[in-house]
Amino acid sequence: MKFLSPLLIFIGLATSASAQDGRSAYDFLDIPTSSHVFGLGGANITLIDADVGLAEQNPALLGPEIDRQAAFSYMHYMGSANFGGARYGQAAGERAAWAVGIRYLNYSEMTGYDPDGQMTGSFTPSDVVVEGTFSHDFTYRLRGGINLKGIYSNYERYSAFALCADLGINYYDDERDMSLSVVLKNMGGQIKRFEDSYDHLPFDVRLGWMKGFGDSGLSLSITAWHLTKWNLPYYEHTDEGMQEVELKSSFGKNLFRHLIFGMQYQPTDRFYIDLAYNYKTRSDMSAYQRNFLSGFSAGVGINARSFSLGVAYAMPHKSASSVMLNLGLNIAELL
Repeated sequence: MKFLSPLLIFIGLATSASAQDGRSAYDFLDIPTSSHVFGLGGANITLIDADVGLAEQNPALLGPEIDRQAAFSYMHYMGSANFGGARYGQAAGERAAWAVGIRYLNYSEMTGYDPDGQMTGSFTPSDVVVEGTFSHDFTYRLRGGINLKGIYSNYERYSAFALCADLGINYYDDERDMSLSVVLKNMGGQIKRFEDSYDHLPFDVRLGWMKGFGDSGLSLSITAWHLTKWNLPYYEHTDEGMQEVELKSSFGKNLFRHLIFGMQYQPTDRFYIDLAYNYKTRSDMSAYQRNFLSGFSAGVGINARSFSLGVAYAMPHKSASSVMLNLGLNIAELL
């Protein structure tokens, strides 16, 4: 395989919060498509909102109340990478709903080299994800859903195709304003390989809790992820500039690397502000001289009758930040 050093460098940065675990070649699947979720730390499976984009996090967050809605997202993700997505959802009777979506990840033009260091030309690596979601209400408070994904990756002259599914369940008590969820993410595998060996998908088990506090407009959330592996390794730099894997024995540090803490202030249905702390992202950046903002994210959004707008910001690497924009359209109100 040709030595694609620019691509490898980018992947090392863009998936710093997950690729350092050495888990898979598809860690871009952890990048959210909703700015609301991005502002809440990058993963949230319990957020109750009229946002069809939440189905990507948990298919059980889609429901008949999200009828004839479209969402468009764009993210400038460190350096010159650009991610875009679109999703449409519609009710299927009084107790079910479906949605379809597409995500496109463009890593910008890069230069390839062979093992001898000779330039082989430029190329534009990319990933495309096509999704279909279905959800159904089991009871008034309990809902389940499934999200099916087809994934095509094209890196220079190498390509691969994979299929996977997400299964999710959500329990929402509107009287107590409490949401509980369990999600099995990315169950599946490669159909077509890049080369000789199969790459694993980032299978994950996630648990979530979110609770509102009366008329204050304040909500708190805790999302537990990467639950298939307790010890998530750190990468430490040696004096020679090499990287070494280090496992922390501290129970507290391992526990907090699995948790994302979010806070939302929503005084009305028309406006919200998010703030979150992802300890794993912050600790991963310790090897790269993290700054004060590493591990923190924030977002803001407005909701009108026919449309919604959202923007979120995070700094997943010490020298590069990411901004995500969302536009939601309520087609039923526009017609």
